[in-house]
Amino acid sequence: MKAIMIDSYGDAGVLQLRTDMPRPQATPGHVLVRVASAGINFMDVHTRQGKYAKSVTYPVRLPCTLGMEGAGVVEEVGAGVTNFSPGDRVAWCIAWGAYAEYASIPAARLARIPDAIPYDVAAASIFQGSTAHYLVEDIARLGPGSTCLIHAASGSIGQILVQMAKRIGAEIFATSSTADKLAVARARGAHHAMEYDDGRFADRVRDATGGAGVDVVFDSVGKATLRDSFRACRTRGLVINYGNVSGSVTDLDPIELGEAGSLFLTRPRLADHMADGPTVQRRADAVFAAIQEGALTIDIEGRYELEQVQQVHNRIENRLQVGKSVLWIDRTL
Repeated sequence: MKAIMIDSYGDAGVLQLRTDMPRPQATPGHVLVRVASAGINFMDVHTRQGKYAKSVTYPVRLPCTLGMEGAGVVEEVGAGVTNFSPGDRVAWCIAWGAYAEYASIPAARLARIPDAIPYDVAAASIFQGSTAHYLVEDIARLGPGSTCLIHAASGSIGQILVQMAKRIGAEIFATSSTADKLAVARARGAHHAMEYDDGRFADRVRDATGGAGVDVVFDSVGKATLRDSFRACRTRGLVINYGNVSGSVTDLDPIELGEAGSLFLTRPRLADHMADGPTVQRRADAVFAAIQEGALTIDIEGRYELEQVQQVHNRIENRLQVGKSVLWIDRTL
């Protein structure tokens, strides 16, 4: 079968298109899936670069087949798997191997797809949608009247966060780097949109909230924004740092959280909020239901063949907006 492999970490040049790979086996507790579509994510780039080389949360090791998000149809089930059968339409994330024609996926990572959801939409939404779902529902616990600040609100997860927060009834402040991106955030439902402006977004949030600050900040930017996120948050508020695209904060003294208003700071990971099959299915159901209701829009930037993966990885590293791309593996499903 065809697959995209890496034997070493590095730039996009380490990607290998292999055409002679053996088809994986449905080992105990796993399900063999014929892949229809696979998402292309920053997490795939980070895997290739070696950022998870020593991770306990995401124990992917060399050599490996890339692709941590996909959708397809069940071909076989391994011993001990009782909740899936051949022919089931399924999607998954944070289980590697999707850049291939077939993938062996732990049954506990799989979710069924409603008939109304196409494979490409499922593959484009389950990772980012599940991420936004646990951040909004489990970590932030937003409700009607809550206030929140969402950084990078025009990005892939940012757009979903905005839409989920709007659906709940929260008041949404959004940041981005350009006027065009702010227009995207407004179109998705942000009530207030502003550029980062070297951290002065915090002053604007304070002004708009009568000096109080917001209940929750969703910060995926990291080093460039985190301390100003503290300033934008209310006393005893919550700052959720779920990404670090501008770099990691390596010099944070916990006393800063006290000085900023006895803040709570958390750095969660999706894997710890996808601990079992029922949780995976619950999050997927919520995402797919929102899509079917029209409350959640998932835009697919483009569709590519396996032979184009190296090109797309280069584009991602050049920071073009391809966070919601979908890689077509097989057009026949």
